[in-house]
Amino acid sequence: MGVITCTLADITSPVAPGRLFQALAIDNHNFMPKATPDYVKSVEFVEGDSTTVGCIKKMNFPDAAPFKYVKNRVDEIDEANYFLKYTTIEGDMFPDTVECAVYDNKFEASADGSRCTMVAHYHMKGDNVLSEADLENAKQGIQKMFKSAEDYLIANPQLYA
Repeated sequence: MGVITCTLADITSPVAPGRLFQALAIDNHNFMPKATPDYVKSVEFVEGDSTTVGCIKKMNFPDAAPFKYVKNRVDEIDEANYFLKYTTIEGDMFPDTVECAVYDNKFEASADGSRCTMVAHYHMKGDNVLSEADLENAKQGIQKMFKSAEDYLIANPQLYA
């Protein structure tokens, strides 16, 4: 099993890193369906009842989306440094060639607000590889969803303040 590592997002935002971290990492089960309904229909806990290490959340996509769901397990949370690591353990968005994907999400202060990075580690079945088109589609999807979430936070400055 090989691992393909790539940066899916390296985005600057005027929103403070703490607000982004709370919205997109800790409280995403409440935030994402409200802020990004075109991308996330609902998020439910499969294991656990809060965002803690070991909890598993099922993210359901809208009916018009090409995929139905994905299950993510939280592997590491560092609230002081705005870092979240999670593994996608199940879902219909991966081709049969991917075993799982591990994501490192970091939200850092920058001169303009925040710098947000997401690094993906795709654990492949056998000697399979991901196509450049698949990686580009993943990058574009993450960036569109992030922009929608960012716009919602800017329009609602009281959230996670």
